[in-house]
Amino acid sequence: MPESTDQSKMQSSRTKKILKWLAGITVLGLIFAVVLLVYLYATSLPLADNDHNSRLFDIDGEVIATFSPEGKDSIPVKLDQISPDLTQATISVEDRKFYSHFGFDLKGVARAILVNIKEMNMSQGASTITQQLARNLYLSHEKTWSRKIKEAIYTAQLEMKYTKDEILQMYLNEIYYGHGAYGIESAAQMYFGKSAADLNLAESAMLAGIPKGPTYYSPYNNMKKAKDRQKVVLSSMVTTGSITQEQADEAYNEMLDIKPKSQPKTNEKASYFRDYIRNVVVNDLGIDSAKLEHGGLNIYTTLDMQMQEAAEEIVASRMDKESDLEVGLVSIDPRNGYVKAMVGGTDYNSSQYNHALADNRQPASSFKPIMYLAAISSKQMTAISQFDSKPTVFKYDNDRKTYEPKNFGDKYLGPIDMRKAIAVSDNIYAVSTLMQIGTDPIIEMAKKLGITSSLDPVPSLALGTSPVSPFEMASAYSVLANEGLRNAPIAVLKITDAADRIVYKVPEQTPEQVVDTASAYVVTSLLESVFDTGGTAHRVADKIKRPVAGKTGTTSSDAWLVGYTPELSTAVWVGYDNNQEITTAESRRAAPIFAEYMEKALENVPPKIFPVPEEVVSVYIDPSTGKLAGENCESRRLEVFVRGTEPTEYCDEHEAEPSSDGEEEIQNDRDDSWWNHFKRWWTN
Repeated sequence: MPESTDQSKMQSSRTKKILKWLAGITVLGLIFAVVLLVYLYATSLPLADNDHNSRLFDIDGEVIATFSPEGKDSIPVKLDQISPDLTQATISVEDRKFYSHFGFDLKGVARAILVNIKEMNMSQGASTITQQLARNLYLSHEKTWSRKIKEAIYTAQLEMKYTKDEILQMYLNEIYYGHGAYGIESAAQMYFGKSAADLNLAESAMLAGIPKGPTYYSPYNNMKKAKDRQKVVLSSMVTTGSITQEQADEAYNEMLDIKPKSQPKTNEKASYFRDYIRNVVVNDLGIDSAKLEHGGLNIYTTLDMQMQEAAEEIVASRMDKESDLEVGLVSIDPRNGYVKAMVGGTDYNSSQYNHALADNRQPASSFKPIMYLAAISSKQMTAISQFDSKPTVFKYDNDRKTYEPKNFGDKYLGPIDMRKAIAVSDNIYAVSTLMQIGTDPIIEMAKKLGITSSLDPVPSLALGTSPVSPFEMASAYSVLANEGLRNAPIAVLKITDAADRIVYKVPEQTPEQVVDTASAYVVTSLLESVFDTGGTAHRVADKIKRPVAGKTGTTSSDAWLVGYTPELSTAVWVGYDNNQEITTAESRRAAPIFAEYMEKALENVPPKIFPVPEEVVSVYIDPSTGKLAGENCESRRLEVFVRGTEPTEYCDEHEAEPSSDGEEEIQNDRDDSWWNHFKRWWTN
C-alpha cells in the first residue's frame, strides 16, 4: 500500500512538472509571439522591387509614370478606379476569405504542408492574395523553405501595416497579366482598350483568370483555355454570392471585343514627356541611368496633367493613327518657364521618336516674328513700314548671289505694311525686312529668345529655312508672351531619393529682360492679326474665346502654328518623318490642334488681355500712307508703336494740326486701343 502511494505521488509530481513546463513554454511562446509581432510591426518592410524604380510626378504631386529597365512601366490606379466586378472576380477565384483572414489560409497551409512533407518537396502552395503580393514585391519565385519563411514574415508585416483595401489595391496594380501588362489598368487597356474602371463582368472574369497562368490562359495564345478559365471564375463568383447563375451565363456567352495583339493599348500617360525627363535627368543633371532605374528616385516635374490630357485627346481626335503623318506639340508657361504638356507623336507604341524635340524641321513663316521683333526693337522699322509685295530678285553676298522668293499661290499685294504682311504671311515683305536690318540682329535675337539651333545667315532665313525644334519655338514665343522677359524652360523641379532626401532642386530662376517690353507688345499686337479676318489662322479664330497671338508656317512638308496667351506658349508641328510632301488638308491640321488645345488647356483660366506697357502708344494712321490719319480720313486704323517711333506727320489729303497737348492725344488713343481689345475679345 505505501509503495502504491509513493508511485501515485511520483506520478502526480511528474504531471505537475510537465504542466509547469508546458505553462512555461506557453508563456515563453506568448512572450516570443508578442515580441515578434512588435518587432515585425516596428521593422520596415524591405524596399520592394518596384519601389527601386524611380517615379515621375506631375505638378500636383501625382504619380504619372515609373522608370524600370525591363520596361515594366505602369501607372497605378486606386481601388475605386477599378471595376467592382474585377475586384469581386479576383477575390472569388484567388482568395475567398481575403477580408476575414490575417494573411494566411490556415487550412490551406496545413494541407499544403502535409503534401509537401509526404512528397519531400515544395510542390504545393496555399497562397493568399497577401502572400502573393509579398512574393511579387520582395521575393523570387523559387520553391524553398527559406523563401517560404521570408514570405510568411513579409505577409504578416503587410497585414499589420496596411488595410485590406490597400493590400488589394497594391496587388491589382502589381500582378502580371501577360504580354508585358503589369497591373490591372495596363491589362484592361491592352486587352480591351478601356480603363479598369469601365470593365464589365465578362471582361473582368476573363482578366481575373489570367494571373494563374499568364501564358496558358491568355486569350491571345489560346481562346478556348481563356474561356474555360473565365467560366471557372464566374462559377466562383456564383459560389461566393457575388453574382447569380443567370448573370454568369450571360457574361460567359458575351462576345468579347479583344483588341488585336499587334496593336496593344497601354495606359502610359505622357510617354514622350517621360522619355524627355529621362534624358534631362541623365544627360543634363548628371544622374547615372542605373540610379534612375534602381535608385527609387522621386522626380517632381512641371507637367500639368489636365493640359497633357487635353493635348493627347485633341491630337488623337485630329490625327489618323493609320497614317504616317506625325505631330509634335509642346506647351510652356511663359511666366516661369515650366513645361506644361508635351506630345511627341501620333502613337507612342508605333514610334518613340519625340517630334516635339526634333530640331531638323524648317519652321517656315513661324520664324518671321523673331525677325520682326529684331526689326521693331532696333527701331529701324515699325508696324507701318512699307515694302512692295511683288516678284523680286534679291542680291546678297556683295551682289554675287541672288535669291528669288515666291509668295504662296503667287499672290502679290503691292505696297503693304508689317501688320498686313504678318497677317497674310507675305514672303517678299519678310525678305525685304531681312535685307534692311541684316541677318546678324536676327540671329542674335533668336539666341536671346532661346533658339539654340544653328541659323544660316542667308536671305532665306527670313522664311524659316534653318531647322529648329517645336520646343525651341515654344520657348522663344514665351518671351513675347511674358513682355520680353525670358524664363529658361524647366521640366524638373526636385528629385529626392528613396529616403526622401533631396538629390536635386531647381535653382531659383530670375527672369531675364532679353527684349524691351514695348517691342514685345508691338509684335504681339501684330501677331493677333493672324487670327483676324484675312489672317492665315482666321479659320480657327472662333475656337479660341480669349486673346491669342501667333503665327502659322508652311513648307511643302511641314505645317506649324506657334502661338500664345499671357499664360501659355504652344508650338504645334505636323508633317512626315521622311519629308514627304503634305497635302493642303494635312497642312491645315496644325491650326485646329493648336486652337482646340489652347481653349481646352485654359478652360479654367479667365481670359486675359496682353498688358500694354507704358512705353507703347497707339495712334490712328492712314494705312495707305503710314501717316497720321486726320479726323475726316475714311481709311484709318488704330496702330501701336514703341514710344518715339510713332508717325508725326498727317496724311496729305487730310492734313490737320495736332492738338496742343499731343501727349494727351496719344495716351487717349492708347486707352481706346486697350478698350477695343477688351471689347473685341469679350464679345467674340
